[in-house]
Amino acid sequence: MSSLSDKLTLSPINKRRWANFRANGRGYWSLWIITALFVLSLFAEFIANDRPLLVSFKGELHAPVLFDYPETKFGGVFETPADYTDPFLLNAIKEHGWMLQPLIPFGANTIDFNLGRPAPAPPSAKHWLGSDNQGRDVLSRLIYGFRISMLFALALTVVSSVIGVAAGAVQGYFGGLTDLLFQRFIEIWGGLPQLFILIIVASIVAPSFWTLLLVLLLFSWTALVSVVRAEFLRARNFDYVRAAKALGMSDVGVMAKHILPNAMVATVTFLPFILSGAVVALTSLDFLGLGMPPGSASLGELLRQGKENLQAPWLGFTGFFAIAGMLTLLVFVGEAVRDALDPRKTFA
Repeated sequence: MSSLSDKLTLSPINKRRWANFRANGRGYWSLWIITALFVLSLFAEFIANDRPLLVSFKGELHAPVLFDYPETKFGGVFETPADYTDPFLLNAIKEHGWMLQPLIPFGANTIDFNLGRPAPAPPSAKHWLGSDNQGRDVLSRLIYGFRISMLFALALTVVSSVIGVAAGAVQGYFGGLTDLLFQRFIEIWGGLPQLFILIIVASIVAPSFWTLLLVLLLFSWTALVSVVRAEFLRARNFDYVRAAKALGMSDVGVMAKHILPNAMVATVTFLPFILSGAVVALTSLDFLGLGMPPGSASLGELLRQGKENLQAPWLGFTGFFAIAGMLTLLVFVGEAVRDALDPRKTFA
């Protein structure tokens, strides 16, 4: 069976880098684990949901997980959306057909009114990781919270990296007054109190996924500027760059074609660590109550519930091990990428 590098027809140097990455078993398997968990979380509605995956009623097949159906569709009397936890509706479906439930029959915000004891309830066969202080299933909220954290971190990492790379490239390539002004601006900008700005923004507009992304993006783009700037400052006077300029290539062409590929080696090394930093940032804001809107499934909110409900240790333990596991996997991947791109190992 041919290797992945052969299938992708990589260059010899990239094949060596891929081999170095695979040689780091800890980072290699961490990449597969975090990728598998993220892909599974993208289909959270099919894993944890209070809506059935399929319903057969009087010979007709329906997919409530994908579409909204009125209660009258299943023998009810109201035109409101069907509540598949209603005993009357469940009996009607069982009498005239069948339904296929997800593995976890609770959504992120589904409240279990039949806990049989005050919330939060401990782990049981019904709630594998217990319930929170509102009677919601912890495992389902963990799955949805993991997805939100990863999507937020990926979006923040990609957008901030594009802006940071562009800013660093302009600084390093042109140098002089442009570099001087940019550096002074970044020093002033980096000294602004992010937490106070977030508090001000949260008091003006309702926090949401996009407002948090925008506010954190205002500060996170500076992470890669210094790295890219240094690479462009080093390479702008190389002979091949001077030759390209002498042949009439534009500044943008020289930056994109000749210098940027070399600068991207150092940039890619930092990406897993920026990703883990974005996860920590969102978790911290949710823990402080400045993050996602109230009721949203998030890892920080789970940690806050653990702090406020010390009599329910499963809440704190679940949040802690979930976040610690995510960050550990991302750091292992980052270390493997750093070793794979190390010139001493690539050209040894």
